[in-house]
This record gives sequence, C-alpha cells and structure tokens, in this order.
Amino acid sequence: MPRKPKKGYFVRGTFVAEGSELDLELKRELKGSDAASKTDLKRESAELQTLGEALLGLRAGLFDKLELEDKLRDAIDEAKRISNFEGKRRQMQFIGKLMRGLDAATLDAIRAALDEQNRGPAQEAAILHDAERWRDRLIADDDALGGWIETHPGTDAQQLRALVRQARKDLKEGPPGEAPRQGKAYRELFQLLRAQLEVHGTADHAAEAAAQAREEDA
Repeated sequence: MPRKPKKGYFVRGTFVAEGSELDLELKRELKGSDAASKTDLKRESAELQTLGEALLGLRAGLFDKLELEDKLRDAIDEAKRISNFEGKRRQMQFIGKLMRGLDAATLDAIRAALDEQNRGPAQEAAILHDAERWRDRLIADDDALGGWIETHPGTDAQQLRALVRQARKDLKEGPPGEAPRQGKAYRELFQLLRAQLEVHGTADHAAEAAAQAREEDA
C-alpha cells in the first residue's frame, strides 16, 4: 500500500512538512514579521496624529497655502472650538484618521510649513544676538565699524558713527560689582543694528569671519 504523502509546502526548493520544526520556525518568523509590521503601522499612525495636532497651531498664512481637503480643514477648525477634553481627544483621533489618507507630497508640505513657522522664533533670537554682539564690538573696537559697513552696506554710516561716538561718551562706570550704565545712544545703536539685520536677515557669517580676520591681522 503506497505511503500517504505528507502535507506541506516548498520554500526556496525545500519541502517543509506541516508540523515539522522547520515549519514551526518559519511560522514564528512570519508571526514576528507581522508583529513588526503592526508596530510600524501603529507608530506611523501616532506620528500622523501628532502632525495633525500641530496643524492646530499653524498660523493662518501658512495653513491657507496647504492643499488640504475640506473635510480635514473642517475637522481642524472644529477641534479648535472644542474645549471638552474627551471631545477634543476623539476629534484628534478623527484628524489622525484623515491624515492617514494624505499623500506623501501633502505630508511633506505640512512638515515644511511647520518647519517654516518654527524657524521664526529661532531667527528672531539669532538677530537679537547678532545685534548685541555687533553693538558691543562697535563700542569697544574702532576697526569694527569698517567690518559692519562692509557686510551691511545699506547702513547709514554717518548715523552709525554718531551713535557709536555718543554711546562711548555715555558709558559710565557703576558701583563695584555692577554693570556699566548705558545711555540713550546705546539703545538706539542696538535698534539700528537690529533693523538692518531684520531687513537683510542674519549676517553672512562667512563675510563676517573674513572681515574680522582682516581686522585682527591689521
């Protein structure tokens, strides 16, 4: 009587009998791959919901430029109006679901808009820092004036020189342990420098470095 053939399947030319150790091992690997896929999908879903939550804080000028479906726009507007915690949570879950239906290009545009908004405060902080640094250099070093004018040619050089001279005159030593007292010209000098940096953006650091190097070599 012929032997009954074993049940099984072939993997890369190898017969795998059902119930064998190899069969169980392959099934464990397959189950592990499924689990990993579910974990990836769960993480991606959470990321998209977080991205949707960030859209609630995106300023109107950037939000209006995004090519979003009306359903998503309405859902975001509704989420802004909801004050109840549980209601807001359910609404954000709904927004996350809608976000999962967006194509890659739209998601990239959303991330770019959020990045642009986040750069605003950082750029403002950089401008303030540059203005303070240049003000102190101009007051302390005669050669710094040429470096500023070279890298910021739109500045009124006559006004700048007058403010620097007056700021130096106004500088008064305070009591021991206290910072020197500054006058009106000190503040106006800062405002002038800040205005120039805001118009043209933060200083070109390569040009600044070159100008400073020339000053140090002189």
